[in-house]
Order: sequence, then C-alpha cells, then structure tokens
Amino acid sequence: MHNQPPSPDAPQDGSVADAVADNWVDRHAPAALRPYLRLSRADRPIGTWLLLLPCWWGLTLAILFDQSPRWEDLWIFVACALGAFLMRGAGCTWNDITDRDIDGKVARTRSRPIPSGAVSVKQALAWMVLQMLLALMILLTFNQAAIAMGVLALLPVAVYPFAKRFTWWPQVFLGLAFNWGALLVWTAHAGTLHAPAVVLYLAGIAWTLFYDTIYAHQDAEDDALIGVKSTARLFGENSGKWLRRFLMATVGLMGIAVIYAGLPQASVLALAIALGGPWAMGWHMAWQLRGLDTNDNAKLLQLFRSNRDTGIIPLLFFAAALLA
Repeated sequence: MHNQPPSPDAPQDGSVADAVADNWVDRHAPAALRPYLRLSRADRPIGTWLLLLPCWWGLTLAILFDQSPRWEDLWIFVACALGAFLMRGAGCTWNDITDRDIDGKVARTRSRPIPSGAVSVKQALAWMVLQMLLALMILLTFNQAAIAMGVLALLPVAVYPFAKRFTWWPQVFLGLAFNWGALLVWTAHAGTLHAPAVVLYLAGIAWTLFYDTIYAHQDAEDDALIGVKSTARLFGENSGKWLRRFLMATVGLMGIAVIYAGLPQASVLALAIALGGPWAMGWHMAWQLRGLDTNDNAKLLQLFRSNRDTGIIPLLFFAAALLA
C-alpha cells in the first residue's frame, strides 16, 4: 500500500475529470480537505441522492403503512441525509482503494485522488474509517433492529467493488448496497421489517440496474480492454431493451409496495395519490430512454445525473399521500 505515481492526465488543480462543473469542493473547501472530499465524491452529489432517496421512500411508506407518524421521524429524516453523505463517502473511498490499479487505466477515472497521487492508500483508509465512525454514531440513535440492519449493510458495500471482477452483473451488487436504506429506515420507524419494505427494496434494485447500466456505458471500451465486467458490456446494443425491462420492473414492484403499504390503514385517496409515484417515475425513466445514446458520454452522464429527479418524483407523491 503505497502512493500511486501521479497520472500525467490528471488536472493540474487536482479536480476530478467527471466532477460537476464549479462544484463547492473545488471552489470553497479548504485546500487540505479537497483530495479527501473528492475521494468521497462530494464534488459529485448524485451518488448521495441515489443512496438517500430509497431511505426517504422507506420512511414515507412505513408511515403510510402504520399511520403512526411521530416526532422521532423528523430525526430519522435528517439522519438519513447525514448518514447517506457519510456512508456514500466511505463506500466510494473503499471503492477507490480496491480499484486503484484499474482507475489508473481508465480515462474517466485516472484523475481520482489515489491514482493521481493526491492521497495515499493509508490516508484513504484512515479517511474511510473516520466516515464510518461518524455514520455509526448516527446509526446508534436508532432502535436495535435498525442498528442490526445497518451492520448487515456493510456486507454488500464490502463486496461491491469486487463484483465486476467475477460477474457480468455488478450493478445487482450496487443495487443491494444502495437500496438497503429502504429496509433500514422502515425498521427504524416501525421496529421491524414488513413485506412492503422488501418489495420496495427490490424496486430500488431494478432502478439501480437502470441508471447504473446507463452510467457504465461511459467506460465500456476501457472496461473491455482491461477485462472489467458490467451490464453495459453484457447488453451492448441491446441495452435499450434491457433498460425497458428494468423500467417496468421498477414501476411494477414499487406499485406493489405502495399497495401493500397502503391497504391496511390508508384511505383510498391516499393510496391513489401514492400510486401516482411509480407511475410518474416510470414516465421520467421513459424520457431518459428516448434520449439514450450509448456512444455519447456527455449525454450518458447527463441522463445518469437526472436520476436524482427520477427518485424525488415518487417521494413527492408518497409525502402528499401522508397529508391526504
């Protein structure tokens, strides 16, 4: 575990190639912290949103299920945001540690802090542990069942970076990790898991397969050269057909989760409003498919980032249903 030699293609200011333009890290963060915040992808907030939104789905549907909102849910709502930022950062740090040799061979990733030489592996490990300890402090404010769910979440997080080495479906492992919050937060509210949470989790995994296949097409050529697997490489020119299948699975499973959550106690009006969530989400995913061009990396990145809005759409419907 040693410092990587600086990449000749790394931007001179230390910024990362696919970061959001004029992001707050590059503009306002203290210089000493910038490499670590870049390691956590704080300059690319879309990942935090994709981890956070299933948590908020789980919380709103859990309240719809038992019709028992309480003040503690406000803390759970805030804790989700803090925890998502920290655990996404820790997960990205772990991913970059395990992928440090691969990232140096891929045009889009060779400017990241470890392959560019901005951060050593030992420094990255220390940063990862710090983020995980802070996240643990938040997790310990939840009930025991939710704490146990939080500890179990470490398993898919640990395995994911290695998945692309042994399966053509690494996006499934990403889905397992990124949507775990739906299970955890449902448990934090309700004290135990119920069937709607599991179905919602499956819907989130289907959504992850949708957006991360789009994302993976950016690296398909480099991945083929270095032997890294992905659904983008597996599907190739048939990606559009597979993405439509993931769209239908997402909408269908989320719709079932909403029905399961709403039938016990929610009003007919609340259930109808909540069902508008997966319906509207599906239309946004269909819009993405209409603009899909797997040979246009800029468009691929734009579509991938648009999934923040994709995930917010059902959340708004679920929140409205709670007020009905």
